Amino acid sequence: MTEYPGQNTGGGSASPGRGGASRSPAEPDTDGTESYEAWLGRSRIVLSPIAAPSILGLFGFASSTFMVASNLAEWWGDQLVSPVILAPLVIFFGGLAQLAAGMWAYRARDGVATAMHGTWGAFWLAWGMMQLMAANGLLPLESSVTQAFGFWWIVLAVTTLFGALASLGNNLGMFLVLILLAAGSALLAAGILGEIHSLVLAAGWVLVASSAAAWYTAGAMMMEQSFGGRVILPLGRWSLRGNLPGHQQIRPIQYATGEPGTKAGQ
Repeated sequence: MTEYPGQNTGGGSASPGRGGASRSPAEPDTDGTESYEAWLGRSRIVLSPIAAPSILGLFGFASSTFMVASNLAEWWGDQLVSPVILAPLVIFFGGLAQLAAGMWAYRARDGVATAMHGTWGAFWLAWGMMQLMAANGLLPLESSVTQAFGFWWIVLAVTTLFGALASLGNNLGMFLVLILLAAGSALLAAGILGEIHSLVLAAGWVLVASSAAAWYTAGAMMMEQSFGGRVILPLGRWSLRGNLPGHQQIRPIQYATGEPGTKAGQ
C-alpha cells in the first residue's frame, strides 16, 4: 500500500497534532504534515456527464417567446383572448421545461444557463398563471397592459443583460439570443409604462428575433452533440477552428484509471 506523508498507518490513536480522528480522510491535513499532492493522489472524483440542458431550455424558450412575441407584434390574434389560449403551452414548454433545464444546468456547472433558464422559466410560469387568473375573473383582463406588469419587464431586462455579458465567455450564439432578449424586454417595459403602442410592436419584433436566434443556437448544439462533438452549424466561438463545419470541437477525456472526465459547462 502506498503511504503518503502524514498518513497514519499504525494501529494506535491518531496524533492530535495531525488532526487525527477529527479530520475526514477526504480533507487535506491542515497543519501541513500531509502535502497537497499526497491528498490529491488518494482523492477520487466520480463524474456523471449529462446532455447539454440548454438544448431543451432554448427550444422551450424559443417556442414560447415566438408565440407570445408574434402576438405582441400583431401578426395574429388579439391582446385579450389570445394570451389565454397560449397559457398552457407557455406554462409547460417555456415554464416547466425551461425551469427544469435551468436546474439541470447546475449539474453541468454552467452559471449562465442556470441563471437564464431559471429566470425565464419562472417568468413564463408566472405569465401563464396570470393569464389563467385573468380568464377566470381573478384579475382584470387588462392586467397585461398595466404599469405593474411593465415593471416585470424591467427586472427581466436587467437580469438578462447581465446574462448576455456573461455569455460572451462562451459563444456569440448565446450572446445574440440574450442581448436581443434584453433589448426586447426593455422596449416592452418602456412601451407598457409609457403606453406607447409603437414600442410594444417593436418589442414584439425584437423578441421574435431573439426566439429565432434561440432556435438556431439550440439546433446547433443538438447537432454538434448528435454528431460526436463535430461542428455542423457554427455557434460563434472565439476560436476560428471552433466554427469550422466538421471540426471536432468536443473530445472525450479518459484517464488511465478512474472515470471519464467532462468539461465544465456545455
